[in-house]
Amino acid sequence: MPKLAAIMSAVIWGSGQLYNKQPIKAAFFFLIQVLFIFVEFSTGTWAILTGQTYAHFRNAGFFSSGIWGIITLGEIARVNPRVEIFDHSTMLMLGGLIAILVLLGFAIFYIWNIRDAYHTRKKLMAGDEESSLTYLKNVVSNSFEYIAITPGLILLSFFSFIPIMYAFLTAFTNHNVMSLPPVNPPVSLVDWVGFATFRQVFNIPVWNRTLVGVFAWTVVWAFAATFTSFLVGFIQALLINSKLVKFPKLWRGLFILPWAIPGFISMLLFRNFFVAHGVVNQLLLQFGIIDHWISFYGSVGWSRAIVIIVNMWLGFPYFMALVSGIMTSLNMEIYEAASIDGATSFQQLRYLTIPTILSAVAPLLIMSVAHNFNNFAIIYFVTEGGPANINYMRAGSTDILITWVYRLTVDYRMYNFASVMSVFIFIVVASVSGWNLLRTRAFKED
Repeated sequence: MPKLAAIMSAVIWGSGQLYNKQPIKAAFFFLIQVLFIFVEFSTGTWAILTGQTYAHFRNAGFFSSGIWGIITLGEIARVNPRVEIFDHSTMLMLGGLIAILVLLGFAIFYIWNIRDAYHTRKKLMAGDEESSLTYLKNVVSNSFEYIAITPGLILLSFFSFIPIMYAFLTAFTNHNVMSLPPVNPPVSLVDWVGFATFRQVFNIPVWNRTLVGVFAWTVVWAFAATFTSFLVGFIQALLINSKLVKFPKLWRGLFILPWAIPGFISMLLFRNFFVAHGVVNQLLLQFGIIDHWISFYGSVGWSRAIVIIVNMWLGFPYFMALVSGIMTSLNMEIYEAASIDGATSFQQLRYLTIPTILSAVAPLLIMSVAHNFNNFAIIYFVTEGGPANINYMRAGSTDILITWVYRLTVDYRMYNFASVMSVFIFIVVASVSGWNLLRTRAFKED
């Protein structure tokens, strides 16, 4: 009998619940099936069922045409502006992802419908009767958390999951300047090419050399940008919290200003300072330190040093405020005991203050490294990835992976290669963030 109820609900949603004498639940699941059929058959002509010559899956329902589109990425290219019937490969991929996501939602209700019919029938056979209203109350009371997060999960799926999957799938296509959306007639449609783009990135010398060089600088940049900001912020926090400093609140407020001012304004100001005829060159000339213009942005070393300095200026107030907050909660009795035992101020700093602060900020430091790994703004607004590097493919000497991706997409429209880089960035950042999460106390306690 339980299997019969499950089979009935598998064919007609809710029929198993009706068999179990739960009409309200039966009506709910049946309406879900009606909605599924309505969405499929009201969003396409379905002329393919009539056997007409012009019939095609592109004219079918929402789910059928979506799955056809993501599998084929289209079959008719717009080689002539006057052609009215053509396929838009990128839109077909996006529509297919949306169709699959919605289809998964209906699949959850479908499985729920079958399982509910089966288990409810087993309860009835055991003499445990339960009305639809009682079941609804139990669901609300036992699964309220899941019901509450469902709207956010739906929004997250459409605005985060779909873009991520779209970028990931693009890495397995040949989507480039030769297969753009049909604003103008492209040469060809987008095709699935498997791991061909990955092989090009890792096997062709110029791509391999660029990837290794840009990735190495990205790692150096992420750690240097994080630890210089932390070091300066830590020193500032020590000075401000020193008993010898008067008006600490005033100094703390002044040093917070670089953090309060919009970052891109400071970046553009620093950029103008270091240009060929900028303020820095003029001051150096006036004081006789140099006798000719220095091309700060023409030197790889200077350019990389400048972006680290600018990031340090923008980032140290955050760590200063963070360390100051930790220092206010330090147990002063330990310091008094250390003083009584003869510990100097430097020894107290080395063996008490620094270990305590590092243990508190270590997870934040790791997350800051992950953030700087994708810190697009600093590189773009200060150096724009320059100076040029003739040994790199579409990348400058200060480009990090994320700015290289930007160049490949916006400037050169090499979307497939940019997607491969995005997958690489995701693996690195997700690994660092996941490792950091696994080390947190909250995760270990769970």
